[in-house]
Amino acid sequence: MTVEYIREPRYIEVIDDKPEYCWEVPKEAVIQNAYQILVSSNKKLSDQNIGDVWNSGRVSGSQSVNVEHGGEPLKPNTTYLWKVRIFDQDNRLTDYSEVQMFKTGTFGEAVSTANFFQIERVAPIDIKEVGKGSYFVDFGKDAFGTLELNYKSKSTETLKIRLGEKLLDGKIDRNPGGSIRYQEVKLNVSPNQLKYTLQLPPDKRNTNEKAVQLPDSFDVITPFRYCEIEDASQPIIADDVRQKAYFHYFDEGFSTFHSSDTILNQLWDLCKYSMKATSFTGYYIDGDRERIPYEADAYLNQLSHYAVDQEYVMARRTIEYFMKYPTWPTEWQLHVALMFYQDYMYTGDTELIEKYYEPLKHKTLMALAEDNGLISTHSPKLNGALMADLGFADTTQRVRDIVDWPPAQKDTGWKLPEDWPQGERDGFEFKAFNTVINSFYYKNMTILAEFAQLLDKHDEAAEFELMALKAKKSINELLWNEQGGYYNDGIGSEHGSVHANMMVLAFDIVPNDRKQRVVDHVKTRGMGCSVYGAQFLMEALYNAGADDYALELMTATNDRSWYNMIKVGSTISMEAWDMKYKPNSDWNHAWGAAPGNIIPRHIWGIQPKVAGFDVVRIKPQMSTLSNSSIEVPTIKGIIKASYQKVSGRLQKYSIELPANMVGEFELNNAGEAAITNNGESVNPAFGSIRLSPGRNEVEIRINSF
Repeated sequence: MTVEYIREPRYIEVIDDKPEYCWEVPKEAVIQNAYQILVSSNKKLSDQNIGDVWNSGRVSGSQSVNVEHGGEPLKPNTTYLWKVRIFDQDNRLTDYSEVQMFKTGTFGEAVSTANFFQIERVAPIDIKEVGKGSYFVDFGKDAFGTLELNYKSKSTETLKIRLGEKLLDGKIDRNPGGSIRYQEVKLNVSPNQLKYTLQLPPDKRNTNEKAVQLPDSFDVITPFRYCEIEDASQPIIADDVRQKAYFHYFDEGFSTFHSSDTILNQLWDLCKYSMKATSFTGYYIDGDRERIPYEADAYLNQLSHYAVDQEYVMARRTIEYFMKYPTWPTEWQLHVALMFYQDYMYTGDTELIEKYYEPLKHKTLMALAEDNGLISTHSPKLNGALMADLGFADTTQRVRDIVDWPPAQKDTGWKLPEDWPQGERDGFEFKAFNTVINSFYYKNMTILAEFAQLLDKHDEAAEFELMALKAKKSINELLWNEQGGYYNDGIGSEHGSVHANMMVLAFDIVPNDRKQRVVDHVKTRGMGCSVYGAQFLMEALYNAGADDYALELMTATNDRSWYNMIKVGSTISMEAWDMKYKPNSDWNHAWGAAPGNIIPRHIWGIQPKVAGFDVVRIKPQMSTLSNSSIEVPTIKGIIKASYQKVSGRLQKYSIELPANMVGEFELNNAGEAAITNNGESVNPAFGSIRLSPGRNEVEIRINSF
């Protein structure tokens, strides 16, 4: 049970006077036929099954998520209790659930309630004395926090303490470079005190007015894995030191992954922990350098967060943040609709869409559309009025095309590798009409068309559909390079970067008869994009059925790979493939964690087909994996699945769906196959078979190729 998607609402204050209630249907019920909710003002009435605040009565239907409070609006700063009972698939009535208590707070403009923070006191995995009075401590993983120390001194003394993320020759690197963190602090100790919390100096770069501010109750925190203590007169053991680590609410028990590829398993662990470690502000931020939300960073973070925990409030709060505080890249504005869309698909909730539909239109940059159906930031329509509509306080600013980051050495002045002078843009040629931007724009128009339909704005939906079709037509006619078999970077360019081509594939713009040529071209570019761009490269390849090449790139071990992040010693995904590709980068950037969502969403192919997971689409693309198992959180419960390639002709899947959810299992190049589900022969309809709540044992026996 959740209130406003929060699993333990007694610890928070709900800021919506008509909150959403959700519950997981017991597996024994299979499908819910109806429900009844009681909301009470005190325990006595709740115990008597009296919903004096709201009694929904019997409501027919399977809806078990996003049931909006239907009584009078709740009062601020008030405690309530709620419970629910359901009618199962045979219309049998269950008992009421246990009672869940929640409190309201002060209602305001925002509607997304914040979850609470957690503090974990992490014990070291290793501590050793490295010299007289000197100790080296390894906590195993990088985390945002400070140090707690128990130390019984016999006299007043000063300890020298170093915290850091990176090692050099077995010691903390005191000059780690870029934005990798290192701190040295003196701690005064005395015989009158046993317990100490290290007081760190704040970093002006990430604690200024632009940064997300942490609660006053927080210590000043920094990311660190390692600790060195010097000048100790008394012995220090493992029980004396703790990494005091701060996190947003996170439940590690909601997801697992394992496969026959050991590198892929390590990437999953890296990405899952990255979601937890970088959650400490309660918003999706860029990392520790600025602690500022950026739209593209947030979108990638959102996708991977959904994949590892049943947690939706961080995304919703971050979405609302962007409506007030936009950032400057053109494409970043175009990520906002993508965030709204994923929130809608994973929760089924339309509240944010209803509230922000009008300002969201501006975020699509549809005002910049020209007669050819494409948008351009060279347009005179990009003016102060539009910047104000986008939410910029300084209307003299202008959004600027970015494509990827960092750009080439000539644009940054950074000393980049001589064999990589193009930066992360693969030599992209900027033109007035840009393929990357217009791919995003096309996707935005399809999203707005769907949102308009949801809001019964059918004329606007038709208009958005027309704008999407016009943009798609122009991309395919004006930007296609027939001779080269690829899409040009823009009108007037003959260059076909990986970015221009991965974006048109990722957003389903490419006609089927061109897809293989575009994939062949993409393969010539390698990992010619940043860790951010790699999200869309992976999506492009899986959308085009190029799962062998996608898995090859994802599990590569060169210095432009996710494995390189592990190899160099980071335990959180990095801002760049390697420090040499972005000299100011950090070791705690969630936008580098794309495999965290690519594994469940594309290797396993588990995505909501209907908003709120009434229907889940499962389209595995296992490539060379011989086995795999996964647990994926959804708002209706955990999907559990396993795969075994018994032979070249026989594949076995075990897929357990939560109650109140059905699935469509899509077959990928199965040829002439005999398919059974739970021992019964099934014939695919439109390339898929139906999965029921509970366990589905699917066998695919390929008779011919």
